[in-house]
Amino acid sequence: MGDYRRVIITFVVSNNNVCVGNAMLKVESRLPELMPFIDELRREYESGTLTSWPQMAEKVHAFFSPAMMDKVELTLPGWKEMASYANAQTLIHVTSVLTALTLCPEYQHATPHQQALMKWIVLFHDLAKKPYPGKRDHIHGFVSAALTGKALPHLGFTVNNPESIDAWASLTASSITKHPKTGEDIHDNSRLPAIMEGIDKIFSVDAALVIKTVLFHMSIDVVSEWPQAAPLNTAEIRDYIDADLFPLLKIMMLVDNHAWTFFDSKANQHDRAETLAAFAMVQKIID
Repeated sequence: MGDYRRVIITFVVSNNNVCVGNAMLKVESRLPELMPFIDELRREYESGTLTSWPQMAEKVHAFFSPAMMDKVELTLPGWKEMASYANAQTLIHVTSVLTALTLCPEYQHATPHQQALMKWIVLFHDLAKKPYPGKRDHIHGFVSAALTGKALPHLGFTVNNPESIDAWASLTASSITKHPKTGEDIHDNSRLPAIMEGIDKIFSVDAALVIKTVLFHMSIDVVSEWPQAAPLNTAEIRDYIDADLFPLLKIMMLVDNHAWTFFDSKANQHDRAETLAAFAMVQKIID
């Protein structure tokens, strides 16, 4: 699995899902224009020529032309709907997260295999997000994970039981309950045993890591100013976060937070320190 340049040669079609018997495709193979654009943003950010959200928004809107949006939608079904909310707020955010990923020391020191997985994770993590003014979308982690599971087989990730994907995705996307105090929709963590069992039975290790990272990117309290609505408790962290998932989830939450404070270095340093401290605690729990 280490050589991502291998050609995918085996396809088995079952119930409109594709089971692939070889290495996954890299993001660069499906969207060759994307990472050069991200590298350009990184260079401009590091050189001090990209300094504001209006500049970032202008560049994102210019890159994601209608033709490019159509191309991304073929790879990431749901992308155009995601970008349609709040004047493309999430599209700009995901682009910023990808840029933050290339700047992240933990990503830079990750293995090439982890780096390849991380690019897919970032692209999928907010795919189902529906932001509204003055309101957070607390359920998009689970819903985005469901969309991820349905899309990964078509991207070269091995699937063991493709006929079970739709039922699993339906379970995951519908695992919603009400917050006992606010009444807001939140993740229903009581469904996690069934969700996680399905992931492990249906998907290969790589696919499972991508899905689980997307699933849990809203499930660890990392920044005190922005507590999660339905964080995992200690027992759930111990049960569901293992040594392979840990570094991916850590990187995902570091760069997600960085993207929100992209042009505020003081806030970014504060949030990074809090996130690292939170994951040090997670490390102690799972060791």
